[in-house]
Amino acid sequence: MNTLAVVLEEPERLVLSRLPLPAAGEEDVVVDIEWSGISTGTERLLWSGRMPPFPGLGYPLVPGYESVGRVREAGSRSGAQVGDRVFVPGARCYGEIRGLFGGASSRVVVPGAKAHRFDEALGEKGVLLALAATAYHALDAGASRLPDLIVGHGVLGRLLARMTIALGGEPPTVWESNPERTEGAEGYPVIAAGEDAKRNYKAICDVSGDSAILDTLISRLAPGGEINLAGFYCDPLAFSFPPAFMREARLRISAEWKEHDLTAVRSLIERGEISLSGLITHCAPATDAGNAYRTAFTDPGCLKMILDWRSCS
Repeated sequence: MNTLAVVLEEPERLVLSRLPLPAAGEEDVVVDIEWSGISTGTERLLWSGRMPPFPGLGYPLVPGYESVGRVREAGSRSGAQVGDRVFVPGARCYGEIRGLFGGASSRVVVPGAKAHRFDEALGEKGVLLALAATAYHALDAGASRLPDLIVGHGVLGRLLARMTIALGGEPPTVWESNPERTEGAEGYPVIAAGEDAKRNYKAICDVSGDSAILDTLISRLAPGGEINLAGFYCDPLAFSFPPAFMREARLRISAEWKEHDLTAVRSLIERGEISLSGLITHCAPATDAGNAYRTAFTDPGCLKMILDWRSCS
């Protein structure tokens, strides 16, 4: 058994390669991937070679942690059934080729516990479950306040804003510096930072990935306010201490989503409290992965690019 996979052989050198797959065990499933998403955060750093030291990092590697497909084979102890449509947050089934994160592939072998069933009606929007769970984790991981300012109006920023409202918060302000990304708000304002005179935000959630942004955010905090760093930052972060001291600022970092975050998000989606509509803007056949990755990383009008694997075998 084998698979066609996206392989980053080295920074900025991406190819499609046919890779052997291991035999599936009793607790495993074999999934034929239908669609996979391209992350403009961590995958951009992998592609450019700017990813900081990270467990499992090394080239060549198969990227991707936003994949959906159908179970082709299900082990007797996998907990899955043939035909299930599942979300797969990556795979490590490529032998000497690293799986970081391993989801950009036409077929994967993963433990059944890593294949999450979801509502059939979502279709290709199921690739967004990872980002939705990430947004929920950022808002729910011990946070005392929902954000009243979100920095960044990409897919994660939009999901954070939608989720803040769904969880009972007031519509947050969203900062976005790229004019091409100011459209598409659902019940909240999107403005440039320079247009915002407010300096008493109680909770700021930053998903910009801008390592130099802390002083700006601290200057906009109310006393006792909190900054939640929910993006991924490749350069060291620093800030001037006196303004943070005067505000008794608090700093929090949100990491990867957990199982309970995904469960909660699926429930919100199934109840119609969170929409994933309007977030996927581009789709390309997996055979055109090289151009698709470049578009995802260089076209500011591309919110989310997905690869269609359905014609690959």
